[in-house]
Amino acid sequence: MRRLVALLLFALTALVLPAAALAHEAPQNAESKWVMTDWMMDTFFIFSGLALVAFLAAWKAGHFHDLEQHGAIPLVVEEEDYYTPEWALDEEEWA
Repeated sequence: MRRLVALLLFALTALVLPAAALAHEAPQNAESKWVMTDWMMDTFFIFSGLALVAFLAAWKAGHFHDLEQHGAIPLVVEEEDYYTPEWALDEEEWA
């Protein structure tokens, strides 16, 4: 019997709480129009601040040292050209 009462109480609570949330409507006034904008601006500044801190930490750790040298390494690798068809290699360029 106690299990049934507990189950009914849980089911009733699960059905009533969403209805209370749906019944609530935010008042429409001049201040309420900016609620979403404020939230978005706060999120932007938080994430951009974290990105700036991560960038500065990477910079201080030396991850951006000699980028020109590291960028040239893949250009030195010699490998077969798999993408150009044979007929394109046989034809002469147009004048």
